[in-house]
Amino acid sequence: MTSIQTSVLLRRVLLVDALSSGVMGLLLLTCSDPLAGLLDLPGAMLREAGTILLPFALMLAFLGRRPRLPTAAVWAVIALNAVWVIDSLVLLFGEWVQPNPLGNIFIVGQAVFVAVMAQLEVIGLRRLRAAAAVN
Repeated sequence: MTSIQTSVLLRRVLLVDALSSGVMGLLLLTCSDPLAGLLDLPGAMLREAGTILLPFALMLAFLGRRPRLPTAAVWAVIALNAVWVIDSLVLLFGEWVQPNPLGNIFIVGQAVFVAVMAQLEVIGLRRLRAAAAVN
């Protein structure tokens, strides 16, 4: 398995992703019922999303603090973030839920944020590969 020396950029992006995933996970777990009413989304779905986000956040925090990372681990994080974005869009345009306008903004906003995190992780990984190729 190929591992890379992590850069400040990649570590920071992973840690920001960890922090935001952890905060969102806690918010969804502890405030699912009020959020369900506010966003017109099922409370059980919000709790499940929170339950998924907490271990993901711990994994990101672990990876973000390591001096070397397996490239496969970084690509896995990027892939998981991409799946989250796709699932958010499917949720938005599917017929499983009927969120109100604020719920739509919430779904789009968090999907955009996760897409930005994934893109920054790709940039961080590509910069490391480019630097390694030069050396």
